[in-house]
Amino acid sequence: MLKITTLNLNGIRSATTKGLERWLAQHAPDFMGVQEVKAQAADVHGRFDALAGLRGHFHFAQKKGYSGVGIYTRHEPSDVLAGFGVPEFDDEGRYLELRFDTPTRRLSIISAYFPSGSSGPERQEAKYRFLDAMGAHLRSLQASRAFILLGDVNIAHQPIDLKNWKGNQKNSGFLPEERAWMTRLIQEVGLVDVYRALHPDVTEEAYTWWSNRGQAWAKNVGWRIDYHLATPDLAALARDAEVYKAERFSDHAPLSIRYDFRL
Repeated sequence: MLKITTLNLNGIRSATTKGLERWLAQHAPDFMGVQEVKAQAADVHGRFDALAGLRGHFHFAQKKGYSGVGIYTRHEPSDVLAGFGVPEFDDEGRYLELRFDTPTRRLSIISAYFPSGSSGPERQEAKYRFLDAMGAHLRSLQASRAFILLGDVNIAHQPIDLKNWKGNQKNSGFLPEERAWMTRLIQEVGLVDVYRALHPDVTEEAYTWWSNRGQAWAKNVGWRIDYHLATPDLAALARDAEVYKAERFSDHAPLSIRYDFRL
């Protein structure tokens, strides 16, 4: 059994001061995909290279204090790929893929941080460009290997995935075009939203992000924007899922899913 977690850190230094490493030691995932590391290689070296016995691999943004993704793992990959071949977004540190290949298996664990478009029209257009490029990449990847993408996708797919869906239909993260992209990813590319496959009807317990405005956390006015997106063969091995909310390391909550396979 493999336990796999995804968490947007909103800054690795901030998250670790709030007890993330202790939580990792207690909950012992085999993999943790992280997003919004908000650090550079020099900041990570000697302090965050490993946490609770898991070795970290990273793709940093060129801009300091911005974006960045990583994967902490108990297993040594056969290959590490930083970026997915689109310079505009690779410069922002949004994609890291660890490969675990043998003569009989081609498997990847991916950490990805999709852009937010909430700061204005320019970033929303960048988000659409990212979705186009990422959709094509995942379609191509799915044709050749099994994978689980862990990430902050910055999209709530269905009304069940956020508290105030009626009031957010014109807001980034719940726009019709973004939601349609998710539908195509599932229906045409064939990827599985693993949490939703396990829990098709869960509402408030499924939220993974809360705005810092108002009393969003206290009132559980949340969004489900953090995902495990898996190829069907791996998704079929998912056994249970948990959104951990007893402590807060970030404005996101860790989403952990256990899969019935081993490397």
